[in-house]
Amino acid sequence: MPQQLFVFIQLEFPWRLGPADGRYLIRRASDDEPERVVVLGTLAAAQQSPGSAASGAARRRLRGRGRALEPEPEPAPVPTTRVTVVDPVSLSAENQARAWLEELDREREVAAAAAVVNRVIHAHRVAAADPYVHEISPAQALVIRAGWGEGEQVADGRWLHARALPWPEHARGPADSRRRSRRDRSGALRPQERLAALLGARGTALVCEELTLRARQDLDHGRLEHGAVELERAYALAVPELRGERRQDLAIRLAELEQLFPAVQAQARAAEARAAQAAAQDEEAPQELDEDVLTHALERLEAALRARTAAGVTR
Repeated sequence: MPQQLFVFIQLEFPWRLGPADGRYLIRRASDDEPERVVVLGTLAAAQQSPGSAASGAARRRLRGRGRALEPEPEPAPVPTTRVTVVDPVSLSAENQARAWLEELDREREVAAAAAVVNRVIHAHRVAAADPYVHEISPAQALVIRAGWGEGEQVADGRWLHARALPWPEHARGPADSRRRSRRDRSGALRPQERLAALLGARGTALVCEELTLRARQDLDHGRLEHGAVELERAYALAVPELRGERRQDLAIRLAELEQLFPAVQAQARAAEARAAQAAAQDEEAPQELDEDVLTHALERLEAALRARTAAGVTR
C-alpha cells in the first residue's frame, strides 16, 4: 500500500491559545470536505530547578501563608502551545512532499496557516464567551516549521521531516504590500512618546481609535460583517471627535471622512440585513458586502488618525 504523507505548517506560542487540545476540522460549509485540520497540543511547562523552590515539607508548611520569594526570582515556567495546520489531501510519494517544501511560498503559506488558527481562536472566543482570548500573528511564534509526516504523526504534532522557517522582520502577519506599507509608516506615530503621555494623564485616547483597531482586525481576517458594523461606529465617533479638536491641518482629511461616511453606513446596513436574514433562515440572496469600499474607508480613517499624532500631538 503506498505511503500516505500529509504536509503541514506548525507554529509554537509561549501561552495557551484558548481552545482545548485536540483536532479540529475546518470547513467552509457543513457539507464540504475539510479544508484543513488543526491540531492543538500544550507542551509541559519547563520544570523549576531543585534549588529554585522550597522542599516538599517546606512547601506544605508555607502553603497557608505563602512562600517567601527570592530577591531576584527566576522567571515562572510557562506552557507552550504547538499548533499544526495540516492539509487533509494526502500525497503518495515523498518526492511530492519534498517538491512542496522546496517550492513553498513561505510568507503566503504561513500567513494562510495563521489565518486558519485565528479562525479557530475566534470561534472559541465566541463559543466560550471569553473576550480575553486573542488572535495570533506569525511574528509572535517561538518557532515556525513546515514539513510532512504520516497521518498519525501529524495528528500528534510530529513529523517525518520538517524545516524551520525564519519569519522575516518586515512581515508582521497576514499582510499584502498595502498593509506592509501601512505598518512601515507607523514609525511616524512615535508610539513610545504617546504611551508616556497617555499613562501620565497628559492625553486621552479617542473612542474611535479602539473601534478602528477592531475593524482592522476583523477586515484582515475576512469577517466583513463585523468589520462593517465596527467601522460605522468608528466613523460615527471619529467625525465629531476630530472636529471637536479644531485642527486646521486635519480639515481636508475630516472632509474626506465625511464624504466616505454614507458608503460606510450603507455597508453596515447591509451587514445588519445579512445577520437578520441568517437568523430568520431567509433563503433570499443576501446583499453582498463590498470589501474594497470597507478597506478604502478604513485606510483613510487610519491615515487621519496617523496624521493627528504624527505631528507630535499626544492627546
